[in-house]
Amino acid sequence: MCSPPRGPCSTTHTQPWCTWMSTYTLSSPWSVCVFVCVEGETWNNERIWWDPSQFCGISRVSVPKEMLWIPDLLIYEMIEKDDGPHSPYLYVSHDGIVLIEDEMKVVSTCKMDVHKFPFDTQRCNITFSSAIHIVTDIQLIPFSNSSRVTQASREVMQTQGEWEFLDMTVSRGKLILDREWDQISYTITMARRPLLHVINFLLPILFFLCLDLASFLISDQRGEKLGFKVTVLLAISVLLLILNDILPSMSNRTPLIATYCIVIFAFMLLSLLETILVTHLVERDSIHQETEEERRRGCCACICDVSGRKAPCEPLPVAEEVICSEQGESRLLLLILGDLRAVERTLALFASGRREGKLGYWTRVARRLNAAFFTIYLISVMLFISLMCKEWLN
Repeated sequence: MCSPPRGPCSTTHTQPWCTWMSTYTLSSPWSVCVFVCVEGETWNNERIWWDPSQFCGISRVSVPKEMLWIPDLLIYEMIEKDDGPHSPYLYVSHDGIVLIEDEMKVVSTCKMDVHKFPFDTQRCNITFSSAIHIVTDIQLIPFSNSSRVTQASREVMQTQGEWEFLDMTVSRGKLILDREWDQISYTITMARRPLLHVINFLLPILFFLCLDLASFLISDQRGEKLGFKVTVLLAISVLLLILNDILPSMSNRTPLIATYCIVIFAFMLLSLLETILVTHLVERDSIHQETEEERRRGCCACICDVSGRKAPCEPLPVAEEVICSEQGESRLLLLILGDLRAVERTLALFASGRREGKLGYWTRVARRLNAAFFTIYLISVMLFISLMCKEWLN
């Protein structure tokens, strides 16, 4: 049968309903929702009627679907045909009420807003309408209100997975083109469970940021600090590649998690550039210090050579007396040793003054720059994390 079982001036009233059971997946990159629901509909067949008292009290029978006309209802958002097993029977009551009920897997499109991912809430619609019969042929009437549908879904719920079912609302509308079709929409509201994404993604990035802050305790005169910061920056780059697979390729607004990752990456990049600058300043000062140290050592060697040549010349007039007197020889050696120590102290004071006055300038600049940058860096990170938490949890 391909036409509604009605009289010449009557309209078939159909009551479709949908009870949400579980969500398999809600894929962000393609905005595809896959879930299982119990879909049913009931209508009045005016050509069927009997008196139960005349048939042993039988008021309801089940017959094959092929024997009766079934409203051609479809789901607008459905993009794949349901290939699951269906019941081959429907129920017919003595007063002509026909009931059909099946469990079906719905693969439908869903308009998603991932601005607050992974603390987002999504709403997906399931719209029932007839394919060929207009509103004068079939009128769709909600089987129950929103609160009853929500309560029924909670009772038959099997699993939720990543998504937590919040509620389901029922609304009635019309599709008007050249003709008019009746519609009933079920809006399913779901909230994402963020714990998995927080543990696997948000916290590791925050830990890498803490490691970058702790790297300021490493000495700037050693090369490990620069290598450590580069390693942490590469780890953040790997996490950004994972984020690219999670988020949709097209979105009306930039997701907060993308802002979170990019800003932290920028912070760590600035920290790396600052470390390169500080290392350059320290190395520049070290080169000057090594040059001056070599000059000082050369000067000391020359003085020692001169002293070694003059020492034997001075005691020549009294050589015989010195050889004869051990006490005079000891005094002469002590005098020479005292003169050498005085010269060494003078050169040390001169070199120290040069390092503090000129050669230590770039080191002091590097330390002041490092301290100022760390203060600004820490304050900026704390403000940014606070703003992100406020936006996510608002």
